[in-house]
Amino acid sequence: MDGLAWLMLIVLALLWGLSFPFAHIALRGLPVLTLVALRVLLATVTLWAVVALMRLQVPDSRAAWASLLGMGVLNNVIPFSLIVWGQTEIAAGLAAVLIGTTPLFTAFVAGALLPDERITVPRLTGILFGMAGVVVIVGPGVLGDLGHSLWAQCAVLGAALSYSFSSVFARRLRRFSMHPVVLSAGQTLASSAILVPAALIVDRPFGLPMPGADVWLAVLAFAVLGTAVAYILYFAIIARAGATNTMLVTVLNPVFALISGALLLGEAVTLRQVGGLALIALGLSVVDGRLWRPLGAAVARQAEGTRG
Repeated sequence: MDGLAWLMLIVLALLWGLSFPFAHIALRGLPVLTLVALRVLLATVTLWAVVALMRLQVPDSRAAWASLLGMGVLNNVIPFSLIVWGQTEIAAGLAAVLIGTTPLFTAFVAGALLPDERITVPRLTGILFGMAGVVVIVGPGVLGDLGHSLWAQCAVLGAALSYSFSSVFARRLRRFSMHPVVLSAGQTLASSAILVPAALIVDRPFGLPMPGADVWLAVLAFAVLGTAVAYILYFAIIARAGATNTMLVTVLNPVFALISGALLLGEAVTLRQVGGLALIALGLSVVDGRLWRPLGAAVARQAEGTRG
């Protein structure tokens, strides 16, 4: 991770953190499916413009487009819809903190499905720390209101689980050797093909009152900055610093979301949320292992010295 990679990572975390309050503002004037459809549609237009400007090769096989469709469902259609629906009931900052569990779900799903990603004791320990963080954030108070905020929080956790399956499914796309921007554009196009008709049928948006300028600005920022530009940055960081380093964005993302939610929406940041986020960050550090290797090496050296 050089200086430029860290800068890109921080910008990406800022864009994804701001996406949660942007969605909250947009929901004031738009229903869930319409907002999600606009997000992927505007992102698709932006990304395909980049593909055209860069003159990138577009996949021409049915197998490639079938895989892009599967990626679009797991990485866009399901999680985007669940997150936005969840935000109709819970605060933007809380939704971002819950999405921070994605790498923990990924470690579990990959360990169960991929032979080279088996769950080890450190990885299981990290997953348990992260799940403890989720329990702290959700808190016992919601158990008295099972039909309200608990289901919204479960929806956001379901989005995190869908993201984890998409990261495993992404391995299918390696054989097509697509440019990251083409991959992003392809999956958002496939998502648009599903979400736009669904929004037209379910929400019938043309019969709704015209939203205000603040809603349209939030939608534009949500789609272009929080989706199209964010995807380009995300894959650029993977190419520069690797997927493991890029996973650090999931720790920074909720921090920016909590701060922006407090500043833009007046949301309260509770001690329970901060404590739960700390447990999730601890779990991620254990799953990743790099922060703990110097300590393990020091303990090993001390043990050797004692034996000597």
